[in-house]
Amino acid sequence: MHVQSFKIYCDLVETESFTKAAQVNGVTQSAVSQQITSLERQFKSLLIERSKKRFRLTREGEILYEYAKQLVQTHEALVHRIQEVKEIVSGTIRVATIYSIGLHALPPYITHFLKEFPTVNVHVEYQRANQVYDDVLGNVVDLGLVAYPSKDSRLEVIPLRDEPMALICHPRHSLARSRTLQLEQITGQKFIGFESDIPTRRAIDRLLRENGIEIRMAMEFDNIETVKRAVEIDAGISIVPTTTVESEVAKNSLAALRFQGINLVRPLALIHKRNKILSPAMQQFIEVLKSPVNGYERQ
Repeated sequence: MHVQSFKIYCDLVETESFTKAAQVNGVTQSAVSQQITSLERQFKSLLIERSKKRFRLTREGEILYEYAKQLVQTHEALVHRIQEVKEIVSGTIRVATIYSIGLHALPPYITHFLKEFPTVNVHVEYQRANQVYDDVLGNVVDLGLVAYPSKDSRLEVIPLRDEPMALICHPRHSLARSRTLQLEQITGQKFIGFESDIPTRRAIDRLLRENGIEIRMAMEFDNIETVKRAVEIDAGISIVPTTTVESEVAKNSLAALRFQGINLVRPLALIHKRNKILSPAMQQFIEVLKSPVNGYERQ
């Protein structure tokens, strides 16, 4: 049978979703169902127990997945090795990223990468952090970009850089009178925060708790852009990566202040599934993301 049939089967097993398996392979859900039916007919075995409540493989389905995965990985390794020998860097790279990285830190890297490798297609999806991890583990995407990376034995984590953080406020806010401030100066202030399950929010909460700082949480949002808009109308202050507010500071709609005495940074990392076969294009893309300041990374 065609290798693509086994790949679709593996993607279905790993995502536990006909919709996602179809999305990954650029086919319809009906086509996925037809491929599974064809495999069951070929091996004269039921592979998946059909149930609306849960996705479950039969014993035969588990055996097929074990061997199909090896076959698919071997095929991918073969294709990528031939590309390496022929020095071909092409294909599609699927990237999932949290909003703040995708909208602000990532664009100059993609621009640089595509200038060097114009035949590569980089497809970027913006997701909440938990969805980035799910999509990487489910093979919906090849690579993920996250902040404060979580440890997971199923994932390879590649540290990228530490991103400076700053307090932002309205330019006429009392705190905006100086360029730097002590952390305790924000005690009692109205605060615009990220939602509680977002890693950056958890890190800020931990910083405030460890230093005995109490703030008044005024609003919570799930993305950086809405946080900035709330601070722009003077609904409160916030702590965000400096790269995300460069344009607002330049046009004086926000003020950004550094904290004295603490090195407040947000670690960024790239993740991919452990033992994933990386194409030459993916390898080159990772090298670009790991690059130090060299003219296309904003400071």
